[in-house]
Amino acid sequence: MSNPKMPDLNALMAQAQKLQTDMAKVQEEIAQIECEGAAGGGMVTATVNGQFEVVRVKIDKSVVDPSDVGMLEDLVTAAVNAAAIKVREVSKERMAKVMGPLAGMGGLPGMPGMF
Repeated sequence: MSNPKMPDLNALMAQAQKLQTDMAKVQEEIAQIECEGAAGGGMVTATVNGQFEVVRVKIDKSVVDPSDVGMLEDLVTAAVNAAAIKVREVSKERMAKVMGPLAGMGGLPGMPGMF
């Protein structure tokens, strides 16, 4: 005899397995993304992948001034940070699609900062 107040454990297990499969798929997709960030009006661009690795940096030769290396360092840093922010945003959006209602509750225990 089933109790209407008790959750259906089989259904919960099936949902958990689907969520786990969907999350693994999204994590694989996120690992493959690349996002670009720019600084100095696009004079410096950086591309970061879904694993937060810098894939490439492009620097317009007009911003290369040997007497002002600090400015170039700042531009590269800003471009890399802008790309990393985009990766974080894309990751959050894609994970939110999988997590659905759990995203609004702060994610899952043991996964702080995921949402």
